[in-house]
Amino acid sequence: MSFHTIKQLAEQVKTNIGRVIIGKEDVVDLLLIGLITSGHVLLEDVPGTGKTLLAKSLSKSLDLTFRRIQFTPDLLPSDLSGIHFYNQKLSEFEFRAGPLFTNLLLADEINRATPRTQSSLLECMEERQISIDGETKLLARPFMVIATQNPIENQGTFPLPEAQLDRFLFKIKMGYPTTEEGLQLLKRFKSNDPLAELTPVAGMDLIHEAQQAYSAVQVSDDVLQYLLEIVEQTRKRDEVSVGVSPRGSQALLRASQVYAILRGRGFVTPDDIKAMARPVLAHRLAIRGMQRTANQAEHIIDDIIRLTSVPAEAGAAIR
Repeated sequence: MSFHTIKQLAEQVKTNIGRVIIGKEDVVDLLLIGLITSGHVLLEDVPGTGKTLLAKSLSKSLDLTFRRIQFTPDLLPSDLSGIHFYNQKLSEFEFRAGPLFTNLLLADEINRATPRTQSSLLECMEERQISIDGETKLLARPFMVIATQNPIENQGTFPLPEAQLDRFLFKIKMGYPTTEEGLQLLKRFKSNDPLAELTPVAGMDLIHEAQQAYSAVQVSDDVLQYLLEIVEQTRKRDEVSVGVSPRGSQALLRASQVYAILRGRGFVTPDDIKAMARPVLAHRLAIRGMQRTANQAEHIIDDIIRLTSVPAEAGAAIR
């Protein structure tokens, strides 16, 4: 698959999602980058901003299996993975697969589940497999988790640990619509539900091909060094107790490669790194307790980018 075909695929899905979601083009781009890079996405914002609707719109635009789980404090790990049960007719144990055995998983209000249940996602998000009763079962490919959480309500919630956050490619804030977007939203949903009318525009084979082809995007040594310098600076800040991990630097590289394709290029520029740095890196920073303020991690990433020397750009046209 050529880079141009990947770009066309993303544009088709984005256009289809746009039949439901008004505006939020940058958020949809990040969601598509997550899909192509086999990454997971955490959508965080106040209730009613369209987090679940966006995830459903993506699922209905793709010919993939989709499951939704409403996370609650009484949810058990076995509710996600499945169980072995005794079949009396066959006189043997059978495995009943849980909702994790799907292509797209919507983990709604993930921070309402207990740490025990949250930790059951660690293996499947990183290794695309689940260990059940000593047996390892592989998950479907592609496999993508789209999780949502409400940042303003603390009662009955369990904050995601750093190990869990590090497995999300992006942490995205939806934000409120503009006045014009709000008006269009009221008109669009006044008489019907456009989500019910969505049909798939891409299938599993195309997604597989895109996931295998994007890694061929060229990245010069200078741009790699620039990316690494940004990551290393997160580990040297006084207000940061834990900086970005090697997993985070690899995530930034993958996201920048697909972002370059969506911008019509077959090579990564420093501007691609800058554009992906905030959503990829900010949620991976652990800020020291007494110094923690709202959006501080984003401000730290912005400051690091401002202070890091930018290499000269070089590359070739999109293939």
